[in-house]
Amino acid sequence: MRIKLDENLDARLAEVLKQAGHDTNTVQEQGVSGIGDEGLYEVCRVEGRILVSLDLDFSNIIRFPPRGTSGLVVLRGPNQLFSTMRILVGTLIDALHRESPAGSLWIVEPGRLRIHEEAEGE
Repeated sequence: MRIKLDENLDARLAEVLKQAGHDTNTVQEQGVSGIGDEGLYEVCRVEGRILVSLDLDFSNIIRFPPRGTSGLVVLRGPNQLFSTMRILVGTLIDALHRESPAGSLWIVEPGRLRIHEEAEGE
């Protein structure tokens, strides 16, 4: 799958996703560090990339509707240590082998995946 990591994530995680077979790039690689949330959301939508972020703002489906995107993924752990983020990315990789987040919001927690799919009226 095509994935973009937000700048709030360690760029080393891109390599973990690449090793799992995913076409992954980062905000830094693309040269758009500092882009606002709306801009990043739009870049990912146009590029057909799943946005992976720590930013809870992306879990607001009113502001960032997942419909029409390749998916929004928010990682939620007890801390932001690389070892914790690596566990969360492992959970994400396992989930991506089973299904696609297209059109939905995924909240990835240690060993757990919560999926929010928009209802028709949302």
